[in-house]
Amino acid sequence: MNQISNRHVEVSFEFFPPSSDAMQQRLWASIERLSCLQPRFVSVTYGADGSTRERTHASVQRIVEETDLVAVPHLTCVGASRDEVKDIAREYWDLGIRHIVALRGDLPEDGGIVADGYAYASDLVEGLKSVADFEITVAAYPETHPEAPSAEFDLENLKRKLDAGASRAITQFFFDTDLYLRFRDRCAAAGIDSSIVPGILPITRFQQLTRFAASCGATVPDWLGERFAGLDNDPETTRMIAASVAIEQVQALQREGVDEFHFYTLNRSELTYAICHALGVRENEVAA
Repeated sequence: MNQISNRHVEVSFEFFPPSSDAMQQRLWASIERLSCLQPRFVSVTYGADGSTRERTHASVQRIVEETDLVAVPHLTCVGASRDEVKDIAREYWDLGIRHIVALRGDLPEDGGIVADGYAYASDLVEGLKSVADFEITVAAYPETHPEAPSAEFDLENLKRKLDAGASRAITQFFFDTDLYLRFRDRCAAAGIDSSIVPGILPITRFQQLTRFAASCGATVPDWLGERFAGLDNDPETTRMIAASVAIEQVQALQREGVDEFHFYTLNRSELTYAICHALGVRENEVAA
């Protein structure tokens, strides 16, 4: 176990743009709390239809101006033309942004794509690379994207995104470690040698989690439900169980050679900080 804990671990954190002053205060408190762990980067999400464009940009700009963190905006292509997407990318480049998380985004209810828009994330990656030499991260789905006709199709799509110029992928959250390990093996067998970074979701509200998981095709194992049974009105015990579950998960992944983790913080710092501590990530640790 000492060998595991002594191995350098890199972490990154995801935040979402706030929609109120109170949420802005919570976001910034979380950023300040987690920044001392020297993450590789912090990302800021973007509404699937571009609905948070201004708030995302404002959050990214504040991180750039007031911290030493590497700010990484998410950018989706559904709901915008190619020229609009390229204009946004140029604005980010001028702001000093060199890394983008490129996502297709959720299709509109009518299923249509904006005229002259990017239909797939792989097209978006190519478009961003035509603007400037961005470092690009894309999404991966250990349990297959819910809209993909097959696991094989989904894996081929991931490879297209990486071949188009992305350098790494971050996975959808998962709770069964074997799902990630099997997916990593399938990626390697398909000739994918880029980093497949596990996305870790600390659980704050279990019932909310189950609804969210159902919408994005993530499995919530029965054993996990049993851990949280009867705790709907007990937030303190829920936090303790959530920390235990996530720490078990990341340490199991560490034992399988994983040394980079991405945390979906939900703009809260407490659980993520505790999990990083268990990983061996310490305040003001200098990257190896």
